[in-house]
Amino acid sequence: MAASTKTDKDRSATVMQALEARGFAQVEAADMRAMLEPAGLSDWAGFAQSWDDLGLDRFMADGGRYRRRRFAAFAVAGGQITRKPHQPHYQSRDYNALNGGIARWFEPVTEAIGQHAATTAVLRVCDGLFTGLTPPDLRPERWHVEMHQFRIEARSDQEGAPTPEGLHRDGVDWVLVLLVRRQNVERGETNITDLQRALVSSFTLAEPMDAALVDDSRVFHGVTPIRPLDPARPSFRDVLVVTFRRE
Repeated sequence: MAASTKTDKDRSATVMQALEARGFAQVEAADMRAMLEPAGLSDWAGFAQSWDDLGLDRFMADGGRYRRRRFAAFAVAGGQITRKPHQPHYQSRDYNALNGGIARWFEPVTEAIGQHAATTAVLRVCDGLFTGLTPPDLRPERWHVEMHQFRIEARSDQEGAPTPEGLHRDGVDWVLVLLVRRQNVERGETNITDLQRALVSSFTLAEPMDAALVDDSRVFHGVTPIRPLDPARPSFRDVLVVTFRRE
């Protein structure tokens, strides 16, 4: 009975408590959906289908051709969302030794998905959580928010690496990883470690809307490579990654 009477505010409070206590929160799909729906979530199927139209990531320093993606940047303040002009994604080599150190221009998130009800719901929920967790004297007037649509593909002769840079931090303040779809995949386990790289949690995002939220200053995160269950069928893992950084 208690689970059925839990409100979205209760769920948000639970996520915030976990982030405060451990530096990360694992959120099951039912709870994530219940948090997103009051923020306007709708047409999840149409949102998820857009992952079928991602461009190839041509900046993989390991030579891999297993990652597809689109990218967008936003300014978010008090629930107000403004898309920024298309820009490159940049990480220093301190945070991404494999692919960092250069401006990477990815294909933009389409206008339809940038304005989609699922996108705005995710950004509003994240804004509420992350602003609430940021001390008042450190809260920015607006957050610099980056949205990444990722598809990692696997074949019988090549694993797909969701985090080819390994355990890492992103050089931001907060991170959301939201599973959109898994098809014909094994592995893909999320690992969370402390700053000394001691493992503190491992779990698998298995159902659409399963999520992990991370305080980037306190933990490292990474995901093990994926392999196809049936080598004769397409195998992929689709996720939405959203980062919030103080401007």
